[in-house]
Amino acid sequence: MISPIGWIIIWIGILFNLLGTVGLVRFPDIYNRLQTSTKCVTLGSFGLMIGIFLLYGFSQTGIKALICGVFLLLTNPVGAHAILKGSLHYGIKLWKESIIDRYGAEKLGGEQIEKEIKG
Repeated sequence: MISPIGWIIIWIGILFNLLGTVGLVRFPDIYNRLQTSTKCVTLGSFGLMIGIFLLYGFSQTGIKALICGVFLLLTNPVGAHAILKGSLHYGIKLWKESIIDRYGAEKLGGEQIEKEIKG
C-alpha cells in the first residue's frame, strides 16, 4: 500500500521541480528566480526523497534518502537567503515593474527598484 503513495509523491516532486525550472527561465530578475528555485525545488526535491523513503522503507537507501531530504530542507533556503542578501548589498536592482521594496527602503536607504530610462 505504501508503494503507490511513494510513486504519487515522487511524481508530485517532479512536477514541483519542473515548475521551479520554468520559473527560473521565465521570471525577470534574480529575486523572483530565487523564490521559484527555493520554494519549488526544495519542496520538489524533498518530495522525491520522501517518495524514495516510502518505496524503500528503513533500508540503507531509504535512510539515505530521508537524510538527504532533511539536508535539502535545511540548507537550500539558507543558501538562497545568503545569495539574495548578497545581491541586495552588491547593488543588483529589482525588476523595473516591482511594486514595493520594503527591505531596501528600511535597510539600504531607499528602494532598490530598477528605474526605466525614457528618452
